[in-house]
Amino acid sequence: MTTTVYLIRHAESEYVEGAERSRGLSVRGERDAQRVSETLKGIEIYQLVSSPYERAIATIKPLADNLGLDITLIEDLRERTIGDFGDAGFREAKLQVYEHFQFAYPQGGESSAAAQARAAAVMNRLLEQYEGQSIAIGTHGDIMTLMLHYFNAEYGYTFWQSTTMPDIYKLTFDGKRLESVERLWRAESFD
Repeated sequence: MTTTVYLIRHAESEYVEGAERSRGLSVRGERDAQRVSETLKGIEIYQLVSSPYERAIATIKPLADNLGLDITLIEDLRERTIGDFGDAGFREAKLQVYEHFQFAYPQGGESSAAAQARAAAVMNRLLEQYEGQSIAIGTHGDIMTLMLHYFNAEYGYTFWQSTTMPDIYKLTFDGKRLESVERLWRAESFD
């Protein structure tokens, strides 16, 4: 049975120190969340699940409203905490945790292996629970990448670096075997 999973990376959110869970979307992010909903309009989606972080929820909220569905929050879909990476730049720190899968920065950093284990466990449960149906997941860049990596090791730092806020990927599964990945939409770059 084919199961379809739409991974929806959250839209743009202004960084606010100490507000990792509660920061919402920027004005551009709110506009893009509407575009995400329009992109998936007309697609039969049975269930919406999300990270408990506000920016992930807000990105799929217009879609939930259009479909008349509630959003189920799953704690283990939260973003990975990078920890204190000292003088390393953000991208350099990300490269380190992708290249050294067991490595975690101090002060609460989570390794790629640990973040992947919790997110992949959720994905496997969802694939069992909604086998043969279509679901959408409001997610984050690292968690999306690590879930894809679990099913296909080609997804790593380079993929993470190529993602946009927001981004939509359509995954098709035969049971728990990933059959295809298709990028449906990506945010426009204004750089």
